[in-house]
Amino acid sequence: MPVIVLAVFVVPLAISGMGVLLPTIARDLGASPFLLQSVVNGFNASFAIFTLVWGVLSDRLGYRATVIIGLAFFTLGSLVSTLAPDLVVLDIGRILSGIGGAAVFTGSASLMSNAWEGPARARNFAIFGTVIGIGSAIGPVIAGVLTGWLGWRGVFIVFGIVTVLAIVFSRALPRISHAPEPSRKIIDFDVLRNPHFLALALVPVATAIGAITLGTYLPVAFGAIYDLSAPSAGLFMLFMMVPIVVAPLAVSRLIHRFAAVTPMGIIYVALIAMLVGDAALLVISPEVAIWWAVPGMFLIGAAFGMTIGLVDGEALAQVPPHRSGAAAGVLNFVRVGSEAVVIAAFAAIVTTLIFANLGDHALADATSAGIPGQGAAYAAAFRIILLVMIATNIVLTLVVVALHRAHLRRTGGGVRHVSPRAGI
Repeated sequence: MPVIVLAVFVVPLAISGMGVLLPTIARDLGASPFLLQSVVNGFNASFAIFTLVWGVLSDRLGYRATVIIGLAFFTLGSLVSTLAPDLVVLDIGRILSGIGGAAVFTGSASLMSNAWEGPARARNFAIFGTVIGIGSAIGPVIAGVLTGWLGWRGVFIVFGIVTVLAIVFSRALPRISHAPEPSRKIIDFDVLRNPHFLALALVPVATAIGAITLGTYLPVAFGAIYDLSAPSAGLFMLFMMVPIVVAPLAVSRLIHRFAAVTPMGIIYVALIAMLVGDAALLVISPEVAIWWAVPGMFLIGAAFGMTIGLVDGEALAQVPPHRSGAAAGVLNFVRVGSEAVVIAAFAAIVTTLIFANLGDHALADATSAGIPGQGAAYAAAFRIILLVMIATNIVLTLVVVALHRAHLRRTGGGVRHVSPRAGI
């Protein structure tokens, strides 16, 4: 588990820390909207696409080998990003890192699903979720601090150091693989026919809309609206990120101690809390003190933290062990694919709305990158996007409820899940 923790840790770090870096990168390499947003979206898109590839390959190559290959790709991507002379090369580095991140996530989740059972499996998936939460939580902080000390390139140096260390210690990972099935599809979405798996897979879509997007772009918003520097914005994000760290293990303990607390019950609470938190951020504007954003940030962070790890463990429990790699690939494809889409949409809509308000392309590009001076324009665009996000997640929540009820009707009310108490 320590090796898995080290390998997995850097992936959410590389996602959540990018929002803090964008204004600094824009000043250094230019504020081209497409190329600048591809620093985030290039990683997410390649991650999403290659989770499907690694999902199938990992069942054949072995989960340990998949993790090591992923770490090598991530290290190469970090090196390219560090040395990038322009946004195009930086985007290429981020794409390579995304390919590696997909392998690391898929291989690690599949390895845990096969290597442990019962309480140990449930506990380790809770740790897995906590690590993702910690990476997401300290991403903006580390990125902001390192940017102040070493410049934005220093952030990618740290990513490379972490992945090299994980490669060094990867011998501790067990070798687990399965014989390939003759009729196996190269890309297999059959797991989505299970209504419970599909319901669980839609939860990361909701968190991508209501939490991940804000984790990426709130630092940018704080820079544009409140003139916060990268280090200050990163530190302020702790109000959202600390609950992400605490929630996964807290949820695991609640499920372990109280029979009435079920995984789907936790998920419903999380989805509602996220809706309330998103609505609370509608107050953000230059006329309102930044501290009014704290309650909403706390709720959003707690909601996201409740679901990470829990969703992975529950979803992989719906498939046989020899299909866990493909199932993890599909789950991460849905998760990161939705993140790539909504993050790209957020950036494009913000830029479009700000331009409609200001009528100046250069000024709109600079403002959408987090450069201060037009805080009211950014705040107005931000409120419109929040309303769309809230409406979309209300619909997604209703769909999750409907799918879960269909599953209960089909199974006579029984829900198969990873129970730390029953050991199934």
